[in-house]
Amino acid sequence: MALDDDIRILSGVRLFEGFSQEQLRLLAFGTETMRLPAGRKLYLEDDEADSAYVVISGGIILFHEHDQNRTPIAIIPPGAILGELALIADTRRLTSAAAESDSEVMRLNRRMFHRILEEYPDLAVRLHQRITEELQALIRRIEAMAPRFTP
Repeated sequence: MALDDDIRILSGVRLFEGFSQEQLRLLAFGTETMRLPAGRKLYLEDDEADSAYVVISGGIILFHEHDQNRTPIAIIPPGAILGELALIADTRRLTSAAAESDSEVMRLNRRMFHRILEEYPDLAVRLHQRITEELQALIRRIEAMAPRFTP
């Protein structure tokens, strides 16, 4: 895939809203495109997480696997990012992920992402604000659902 295509794909990801063309170009330089046939695992639950993935085509299913059984959680469509926390912090995978159909993903490296944030500290501040807002929205959604699960 051409660099301009990678930049276009990254520009459509909400996490990267506000990135300049130059910042997206730097991010795109550090990506790796991977093709996954249907059923191929991308990563396993509890694996060390050092990268995030943007789904280019197909779909990635997130699931828990226990006793040879899969419990599906979500299907990540094209244009979405998964594992974004791995770009910011040392963490482990909370779920397993596999290609639901023939898929293509872009792997984003934590080291390159940190380099961009170090080079553009104003971007790091905006990103921090966006992540804080998204976490607060998630907490509100969880709190709204809490009455359904209390006796």
